[in-house]
Amino acid sequence: MKERTPLVTHIFTADPSAHVFNGKIYVYPSHDIPHDGEDNDDGDEYRMEDYHILSLDNLDADCVDNGEALHMKNIPWVSKQMWAPDCAYKNGKYYLYFPARDKDGIFRIGVAVSDKPEGPFEPEENYIEGSYSIDPAVLVDDDGRSYIYYGGLWGGQLEMWQTGKFDENTPRPVGKDKALGPMFAELNEDMKSFKTEPKHLEILDENGNPLLAEDEDRRYFEGPWMHKYNGLYYLSYSTGTTHYLVYGTSENPDGPFTYRGRIMEPVIGWTTHHSIVEYQGKWYLFYHDCELSNGINHRRCVKYTELKYNEDGTIQTIHPYEQ
Repeated sequence: MKERTPLVTHIFTADPSAHVFNGKIYVYPSHDIPHDGEDNDDGDEYRMEDYHILSLDNLDADCVDNGEALHMKNIPWVSKQMWAPDCAYKNGKYYLYFPARDKDGIFRIGVAVSDKPEGPFEPEENYIEGSYSIDPAVLVDDDGRSYIYYGGLWGGQLEMWQTGKFDENTPRPVGKDKALGPMFAELNEDMKSFKTEPKHLEILDENGNPLLAEDEDRRYFEGPWMHKYNGLYYLSYSTGTTHYLVYGTSENPDGPFTYRGRIMEPVIGWTTHHSIVEYQGKWYLFYHDCELSNGINHRRCVKYTELKYNEDGTIQTIHPYEQ
């Protein structure tokens, strides 16, 4: 594969979660379905119904679409919109985590299990108890403990849970209000339930103050990802409205995280969603844009590019259309 070119072009793919399993790269994207409907702030244009797992024997190999791994018609609690997924390996099994709307239109997070990284995946009968919102990302830490990060504003409904229950009329944080961080919980050994009560992560500025809602260049919006580099935890995410990929670091998986900078400048299209993975001694950023569809927001394509660190552990900012 060539850097910064679509992994596949026969279907539209987005929101890539990349992992190395058994020496191969597996990418867990969402699957954009083309249609002629309008875009809106609630994301109704994103009508994804299934998942296709992509794989690469190495970065010089052609990308393989392993076919349909899971479809909403086989998940009892789902009504629509199976958005950005992630996958984790533990206990000899592969666990696919995915958001979708339940029968009441509320986003929840489900899990499906397979013996193979490419699936097919068998879904649990119900969503993870206590889960809500979108964009799950799971870290299996060096000590075997597993953590899930999730949440997205606006159409992702994260701010609608500030009272402890779903209320679509809950005001969004604005101005000098403290920005909402992503959710964090430890998973039980079964990888199908929360071990700890979910909580918002704190993201702080260089002076130790929480980021504010008006700080749209730095505050959290959606698409969390967690990786470790030289013993530090790196929480990366999308700023949404300003279209940056940014990150903070912490010595602990549950923070607090200190904002450190930008990973990538804006791409073609409204959404920015990514993952970071190490492969054969180098680090790579997987992301999407709308170049393949000439800017249609719900027709995206997955790409990758090398990610580089400075000696102090900061990440060099990527300019996606500069070689």
